[in-house]
Amino acid sequence: MPTDCISYSETNYFSPLILDYLSEKSDLKDFYTRFPKLENFREQIREKKNSYQDDIRKELVTVLNKQYKDLDISEEVARNIKALESRNTFTVVTGHQLNLFTGPLYFLYKIISTINLTKQLKEEYPENDFVPVYWMATEDHDFEEINFFNLHGKKFKWNKADEKAGKTAVGYLSTEGLDEVFKLFSAEIGGGENADFLRSLFKEAYLDHDNLTAATRFIANKLFGRYGLVIIDAEDAQLKKHFVPYVENELSKHLSFKNSSEAVKRMAALGYNVQVNPREINLFYLTKEIRERIIEKDGKFFVNETQISWSKEDILKELKEYPERFSPNVMLRPLYQEVILPNLCYIGGGGELAYWLELRSFFDAENVPFPILLLRNSALLQTAKQDKKRERLNISLHELFLKQYELINRKVRKISNIDIDFSSQKQHLVQQFENMYKLAEQTDKSFLGAVKAQEVKQLKGMDNLEKRLLKAQKRKLKDEVERIAELQNELFPNKSLQERQTNFSEFYVEYGDDLISELMENLNPLESNFKILTFGKE
Repeated sequence: MPTDCISYSETNYFSPLILDYLSEKSDLKDFYTRFPKLENFREQIREKKNSYQDDIRKELVTVLNKQYKDLDISEEVARNIKALESRNTFTVVTGHQLNLFTGPLYFLYKIISTINLTKQLKEEYPENDFVPVYWMATEDHDFEEINFFNLHGKKFKWNKADEKAGKTAVGYLSTEGLDEVFKLFSAEIGGGENADFLRSLFKEAYLDHDNLTAATRFIANKLFGRYGLVIIDAEDAQLKKHFVPYVENELSKHLSFKNSSEAVKRMAALGYNVQVNPREINLFYLTKEIRERIIEKDGKFFVNETQISWSKEDILKELKEYPERFSPNVMLRPLYQEVILPNLCYIGGGGELAYWLELRSFFDAENVPFPILLLRNSALLQTAKQDKKRERLNISLHELFLKQYELINRKVRKISNIDIDFSSQKQHLVQQFENMYKLAEQTDKSFLGAVKAQEVKQLKGMDNLEKRLLKAQKRKLKDEVERIAELQNELFPNKSLQERQTNFSEFYVEYGDDLISELMENLNPLESNFKILTFGKE
């Protein structure tokens, strides 16, 4: 498969914070412990091995075996779960919401980055074992973010979820109503062996399983089980009991708020946009009916927008008896993950890494090792036909990522048989007015304002002439302009990165399992470049 790459900065889709992190800018060194390089994992392994508790490891394996009991699993998954019993086994984790039918393409990239890093770690540190883990965001309650996927430019949306949608954890939601989505998807996906597989995958996941957690686990296992991916639902009382001391600290000492708020101030002072602002209490109260914020007022604790309340003594009693009811929010979930897993590295997108970077001092306060943070792989998938079209249009890979109006303007200027750039004329005009300024200063300085006004007027007139000429050339070169726009719209749906819009099924129906195997082969998690992968023949 032909592959190319460009730097993340050249894509114009990544924040200054992430670009500075990737370049190891010194201003950010205090916000993380170790940069993601193979040699830096040696110390990370040592630190995690010395801190991770054996009783949690034992319980983790018990919970995973329980969660997999009704699922057909590969030898690789069974071996990895068994390996987690050993003190020499560590995890690499990515997390993702329970998006309908996996959501956008980057779901695949996250998991493939995670699997491939464990392979590289095993080669570098053969005395240890490394398990790729997908942390399902079962406790998230933002239903509107996950209830759709895009295929062939169409939005397939789950409209008939149960009445709990948006009120409690999405993992609890019944899959009722997804038979309607299946009918539409089944008609859209077409015929052939790959289409049949996708239909079967959707049907078995959503029509043969009762809730969204089980359905998502089924899909992820079907796609990546043979690579040893272990899938965890951390919404479990056995696991949460090990997080009780940290929840007590959250309720009593507000450690996450105090430490993260300071980090947020330092980030803002460096000029970075803040991803998430911490709350004083970063916990939700979770039942099958609700997931609502816990707030404190005048020494009492309340569940937001409900009649539920406790004294401090009572809420700590509730915590000990029902730890599963205390659900960490985005600022506290990373700590929960690192407490219950023997984890070395978290792999996420730019937005995720941005809020993780706010947490390092909080982890230090809780005496929990901060994981290595790795930006997931990003890629643009194109056909050989599209690549050839790009070459015929004389568009470079870098230009392909420009905003569409910039790309079209640049190409029209380049292919036009007349000069649309009035820069030299404008420069000549500026020089003429410089002489007039000198003359005005020698005669009457009150004349300077009139000279300046005339200069501005004439330069603006030149700009307008240039724009009108460019517009006229666009009309004249209409066919070329339309081909440029058409190509970019195919590769950047909704004028966004393909990986943030398009569902994997759009490519799987054409390339089948080769899609995943080629991505596994060509995505290197430690290579800090944006990949362009070309499928098929011209």
